[in-house]
Amino acid sequence: MKSLRLNRSPRRFFWTGALLSCLLAPPAPLYGQALEPIDNRDPFIDINRLVFEFNEYFDNLLLRPVAVAYVNFAPPPLRTGVNNFFGNVDDLNTMANNLLQGKIGDAVSDCGRILINTTVGLGGLIDVASELGLEKHQEDFGQTLGAWGVEPGPYVVLPIFGASSVRDTFGFVIDSFANPVYYLEDDKVRVSTYGVERVDWRMGLMQAEALVTGDSYLFVREAQFQNREYQVRDGEIDDPFGDF
Repeated sequence: MKSLRLNRSPRRFFWTGALLSCLLAPPAPLYGQALEPIDNRDPFIDINRLVFEFNEYFDNLLLRPVAVAYVNFAPPPLRTGVNNFFGNVDDLNTMANNLLQGKIGDAVSDCGRILINTTVGLGGLIDVASELGLEKHQEDFGQTLGAWGVEPGPYVVLPIFGASSVRDTFGFVIDSFANPVYYLEDDKVRVSTYGVERVDWRMGLMQAEALVTGDSYLFVREAQFQNREYQVRDGEIDDPFGDF
């Protein structure tokens, strides 16, 4: 059996990649006929479902309407600039995690992206680095732990932030402390920045959410596990037809 390496593309929006990855998966677990009683990856399913329902309620009540209004009223250049800005901030964490994983070449590329976009790109509002051929990577500490051999552990649904695992929840906490926004001294500015970032994140799900079918809880759970494995392995998947 040969290994097939897929091209990595920017995965700025975690859930977008997660949902799209389901298209590569076998259909049975995605539509979830009675997987709950026997799926030992989800021992907290009762609590997880409650949190999932709360997240859906919160999304329908506030987050999605705000994101829809943002798309309808904010001009495209503004939305692109905001997305680029947060992408530039993410590049800092990506660079650190590429270093931790020993991907020196990718880390150097990330450093180049940060320097170019922060200066020539007006603080990251313009993604000049991509135009110059510097590929955008997406790494986080959960992926780093996975690269170090740490298993994902049980499935966890976090309030507001959604699907995760025990490993990725720990990674998320570390990444949060590594986010420069966390260190803004003005509370109003910090909270506002987090809010804009969340709306920008939610905007990226508008098209992908149409892919959800059947039991949305099971769909997202399977997408989470499959997408994270794909990310940890940098797009390398087993190709059962590689020997033919």
